Amino acid sequence: MKKRNRILANALTAVMLLLLFGCKSAKPVIAEGPDASISARSIIKNHYKNELQFKTMRGRVKIAYNDGRSTSNLGVSLRMQRDKAIWLSAPLGVVKAFITPERVSFYNKLDQQYFDGDFVYLSRIVGTDLDFQKVQNILFGQALFDLRQASYEAELNESNYQLQPEEAQDLFKTLFNIEPTYFKLASQQVSQPWKKRLLEIRYLNYQSHNNTIMPTEIGITAIDTNERTLIDLEYRNLEFDKPLRFPYKIPQGYEEIVLE
Repeated sequence: MKKRNRILANALTAVMLLLLFGCKSAKPVIAEGPDASISARSIIKNHYKNELQFKTMRGRVKIAYNDGRSTSNLGVSLRMQRDKAIWLSAPLGVVKAFITPERVSFYNKLDQQYFDGDFVYLSRIVGTDLDFQKVQNILFGQALFDLRQASYEAELNESNYQLQPEEAQDLFKTLFNIEPTYFKLASQQVSQPWKKRLLEIRYLNYQSHNNTIMPTEIGITAIDTNERTLIDLEYRNLEFDKPLRFPYKIPQGYEEIVLE
């Protein structure tokens, strides 16, 4: 039983970083197909025109998790208040997680353990520095880093636009593939080849209805040296701008997880 709930905790920790969901936007920029003559600046401009906007969101996420040693399939309740809170709960509240701009926290009832600290925990998982804004960017299907703050080269890669920085980066490498219909991400990668680290997020499906652009499936690969974690997500019953509560309290007597 404890082994199963450690798997649940691992899956929830990954999902805190890597959830992708759809939400209401302004009228989207829509193109008929890839344009070989379009500039990197125009691609980036259209990407941010289609940035998603909402106040609150709630729904469920079906998660398939495999780290090579254990596997799990579970449904998770998800709630979010933009710029303020991300809340996750496994069935019966066995594992809960809560993220704010200042705090990363989760607990596991059956193992009676908890973590309550800053973004160092999540940064270690993906091998790059994170803060709440970067986590939100991943959650919204936006580029992890602000593409407007650097110069990029653009080329066609099969049916997508591929963006790479014009100048080599010292600490990590990035690669962004943007699909040409809505200028949303088809995939994004952050890697440190010299440390054998890779985080790749693939957005497998988008839907558009009444000016709403939303992904329905996502595939995630995280590699650290010889360890590989695979996560598949499917989003269901999403609702937006409803009043929400975020019940979260670490039970007394639990053992704290301390980072070394």
